[in-house]
Amino acid sequence: MKVGFIGLGIMGKPMSKKVLKAGYELVVLATNKGMAELVALGASSADSPKAIAEQSDVVITMLPNSPQVKEVALGTNGIIEGAKPGTVVIDMSSIAPLTSQEIAQRLSERGIEMLDAPVSGGEPKAIEGTLSVMVGGKQEIFDRCYAIMKAMAASVVRTGDIGAGNVTKLANQIIVALNIAAMSEAFVLASKVGVQPELVYQAIRGGLAGSTVLDAKAPLVMDRKFDPGFRINLHIKDLLNVLETSHEVGVPLPLTASVMEMMQALKVDGMGDCDHGSLIRYYEKLAKVEVSRL
Repeated sequence: MKVGFIGLGIMGKPMSKKVLKAGYELVVLATNKGMAELVALGASSADSPKAIAEQSDVVITMLPNSPQVKEVALGTNGIIEGAKPGTVVIDMSSIAPLTSQEIAQRLSERGIEMLDAPVSGGEPKAIEGTLSVMVGGKQEIFDRCYAIMKAMAASVVRTGDIGAGNVTKLANQIIVALNIAAMSEAFVLASKVGVQPELVYQAIRGGLAGSTVLDAKAPLVMDRKFDPGFRINLHIKDLLNVLETSHEVGVPLPLTASVMEMMQALKVDGMGDCDHGSLIRYYEKLAKVEVSRL
């Protein structure tokens, strides 16, 4: 089976390496920055999404947001122009669920199948191949493509029809953002009153307050390591999709809206390209204290 991969950024490059390592033939977009490294590992390249689709049984996209996915899938020289009936597009980007449904409908008119399959875990888990993948689409297409997705992930779960994957990702991003905010509030409070955050972390991580988010972000925050990771700007993008979707269906999300404004403030302060663990800096600025190991 030949797999096309479009989008070789922080996430896409290590993910595509896992596909190649699993034994699939791989073709990547010649204009992607990480192309040369993948070609050196055995991939081939093509000069447009259309050309990739012409050569591929499955095309994976890992792109910043809805407009980029829509352009690559449906635009001039896009996947839709090169894919044959039966080709599967797996969009592993995090985009608006309604956009996934729109793209899938357009592709289906040409006999092209689609899964929306956003991921969670950030760059470290992409490198390890232990991402969590949340998938929307037909059961039979999910079953056909499960092994490809599993090559990049520890967990691959179908949550419903097209759009369900991105709804699940939106829920994931709410929980991650609010967990980081809660951790930040707690550690800033502890630091302000003179209790070592490292000891607080060790004391609470095995109890009900413990979480994957806490274990991933607390050590980095205390070591003042804010390289992405997962950028504030990308989390803002996801929360914009969350709030847009919530407004469309009539679900108020007051906590999410508050964290979104905190992230917007950090972006204004020039931290948009820092890891979302930088959310603690919002609280540090208010409390005039820095959380670090003593």
